Amino acid sequence: MIRTSAPVEAPTTGTWEELVTTALLGTDRRTPPGGASGRTAPVTLLDAAAVQTLRRRAGLRPAPAAERPEPAPADPRPPLPAAAARRLAMLLADRPGAAGGGRRGTAPGLMELLPQWLAAANARGYAAPPEALPALLDAARSRTDLRPAVLTFGGPRALWLARFNPDWRFALRAAQGVALPGPRDTDRVRRLWEEGLFAERVALLAAIRARRPAEARALLATTWATERAEDRLMFLDSLRTGLGPDDEPFLEQALSDRSRNVRATAAELLSALPGSAFAARMAARAGACVALDHTRGTPTIVVEAPHECDADMERDGVVPKAPAGRGERSWWLGQLVEAAPLGTWHTRLGGRTAQEIVALPVADGWRDELHAAWCRAAVRQRDASWARALLGAPSAPEAAGPGALSLAERARLLGTLDAAERAEWVAGFIAAHGLSEAFQLLGVCAVPWAAPLGRAVVDALNIARDAGSYPWSFSGVMGLAERCLDPAEANRLEGLLAVPDETENASPGAGGYWAEAFQRLVTTLRLRSAMEEELGPPRAG
Repeated sequence: MIRTSAPVEAPTTGTWEELVTTALLGTDRRTPPGGASGRTAPVTLLDAAAVQTLRRRAGLRPAPAAERPEPAPADPRPPLPAAAARRLAMLLADRPGAAGGGRRGTAPGLMELLPQWLAAANARGYAAPPEALPALLDAARSRTDLRPAVLTFGGPRALWLARFNPDWRFALRAAQGVALPGPRDTDRVRRLWEEGLFAERVALLAAIRARRPAEARALLATTWATERAEDRLMFLDSLRTGLGPDDEPFLEQALSDRSRNVRATAAELLSALPGSAFAARMAARAGACVALDHTRGTPTIVVEAPHECDADMERDGVVPKAPAGRGERSWWLGQLVEAAPLGTWHTRLGGRTAQEIVALPVADGWRDELHAAWCRAAVRQRDASWARALLGAPSAPEAAGPGALSLAERARLLGTLDAAERAEWVAGFIAAHGLSEAFQLLGVCAVPWAAPLGRAVVDALNIARDAGSYPWSFSGVMGLAERCLDPAEANRLEGLLAVPDETENASPGAGGYWAEAFQRLVTTLRLRSAMEEELGPPRAG
């Protein structure tokens, strides 16, 4: 027989530590103060703990009251109209994905409309309702894409509130609504720059740079040597605004920075200044690698890639170590061509235009590498003529376009064109190739989509439906259309709401899915129209 030892009685003093020990050991092994045992022991223990808790609280000495926080700053912007405030509460209450996978049905995804609603509210200059600020900050915490719009809409009160909740600390790191000193208040500018939070310093530098580029650069120079590498990188990026020849000496100095990322950013900014000494150095290096051979039947571009990456090249931002699977020489060549001014090639290749240069044959398999580098240069230098040449006609038979550019590269090239030309090109691409390859291209088009682009998307969806295609393959494009199609298109979609007759080769249940998807699209477009009406007309000017 196993014998258990009798419970040991706890000391009668009943201190808090003794009560905790008794609770951990159990009342069958240790008797609570007072000598109770058996079934009444747990109750006795809890009674003793209650008495001890009251004694501990009563014995506390009053502490000095904490300093009351400063009141939230006033927000001078006009309040939201009542209907728009109710709509915001509905959007914030939506929790996507709660129902799991499967069909979405006909109900619009409200949370997906929040970015568009915020953009419209900010364009009209409204202040966020104070009661909505916690939900807005929570939404921005989980979705980084919302943060700039939420912090602009929340204004100074959102920043004030964020200081009291560690979960909202991101707002203090990336503040958009920092109260900045006036342009003539040099003492406050200097104090904020030297003592402010990082987000306040970024906002200050960006604001001054937008109005007075030289003053912003001079302010940055005062603390440049003592800044952390990651901060130097962020501050240097602000020089993209108002970039000009006067920035060249500072950027040349940054080419010797101890941080590789800072050096690379400085090199990128210098390459966007065609008249800089850096651009001239890169043009000379790239020009030595690319020439025109007239001895063949057709003038042909020939390439002799660099044989080494010397110290001067490395100082100018050329990364010597190639990524895995990439040849060193082609890696160096791509960086040189990318950084050289595109005007170099008109002179180097016989005065030809960008379109004529892109059409030239390239010897020895260097065409893809050379065209990809020109693509990056066109994006970096915002050169629309080179972008058009590299994009080619949207109906080109090659899915990847001239020079085998990827769809991602084509999307970046489209970003150099104005909104109308961009939409027209993508509409032509969809008409020629359908939607399967167009998702990335649609993502760079201005919202709402221009009428030709919207019609091209709807027509392509209708063709896919009539062909019995798998509807799930187009869910991404359909979701994009819900957010980007002009709400005025809703009436034109009425004819697509009926369930179509399923053809012999159609996917089972596809007709019902398509009908649901078009119904959701129409419902969402009408909801977006109502949102705009609730917010009122855009602010003048």
